[in-house]
Amino acid sequence: MAEPKADEASLELFSSIPLFRGLESSELKEVVRLSKEASFEQGEAIVKKGEPGLGFYVILAGGADVRKGKETVAKLARGSFFGELALLDDQPRSADVIATSQTRCLVLLRWNFWSLVTKNSKVMRGLFQELARRLRATTGTLSE
Repeated sequence: MAEPKADEASLELFSSIPLFRGLESSELKEVVRLSKEASFEQGEAIVKKGEPGLGFYVILAGGADVRKGKETVAKLARGSFFGELALLDDQPRSADVIATSQTRCLVLLRWNFWSLVTKNSKVMRGLFQELARRLRATTGTLSE
């Protein structure tokens, strides 16, 4: 994985993600600096169900399908993110994420995330808010 440049596009993407929405420009640059870029070919697994969840992914270009078995449960595009639970625990991935085209991601590894959190509590607050939003959405879907 190559070190990404803190370009405006990456900063703009990270600023739109709920986990990082309240951060200042200098703080966003630190998030981008701590992230690594990874590229995936069409059909290649970005993450596989059952493997260790080591980080958080943001799609810079391309797209991916989230699959449970043969069923596609979500489609991801530029700006989409996944793996936020991997920042908190050592549990295995719960689904496959497969690139649907040439795809580039920024990956924030768990240990870099925790380094960031120790310096900036706004990141942890953003993570908790996003997890609460997703839990409410899941609870709402289950109660329907």
